[in-house]
Amino acid sequence: MPEQANAAFARIALPHLDAAYNLARWLTRDPAAAEDVVQDAMLRALDYFSSFRGENPRAWLLRIVRNVALTRLRQGGRLRELPLEAEPGGAHENIADAAPDPEAVAVHSEDMTQLEQMLNALPAELRECLVLREIEEMSYRDIARVTGVPVGTVMSRLFRARERLLKVSQAGARETAA
Repeated sequence: MPEQANAAFARIALPHLDAAYNLARWLTRDPAAAEDVVQDAMLRALDYFSSFRGENPRAWLLRIVRNVALTRLRQGGRLRELPLEAEPGGAHENIADAAPDPEAVAVHSEDMTQLEQMLNALPAELRECLVLREIEEMSYRDIARVTGVPVGTVMSRLFRARERLLKVSQAGARETAA
């Protein structure tokens, strides 16, 4: 591949590496497997970069990541669950409170564990749509491109995913109150 093409690929694909890993991590539920998926997807994207026609590069790359992840899951069976951990400087860290009290840390950790369990309980097609919309903040149209389904299906999957999370959350709240 000519040097100009390599530079163009790097300029277009590398900014979306975090989103690629995030999607792979939620699909595989395994950080090591997600790294492998992203590596394979980047190689595949580089191989097929000549077919990239300037459409949304993030959606294009995430579709490749999704396809690689689903292929690996079909071939390898189930992978171990992914622990959801707060990364320093990440969305889960409370920057305003440099030294949160132990009770607040315990409650936050319990909430994150519960959220992880609820997300992991969703079927893969609902979970991926929810992750792409709520975490990656992608448009319905881009999610449709990534998943290869019509926009209406994306909207339906998001509705069903949110509905299931709400029901599980409400059931948990009733159990806690009882």
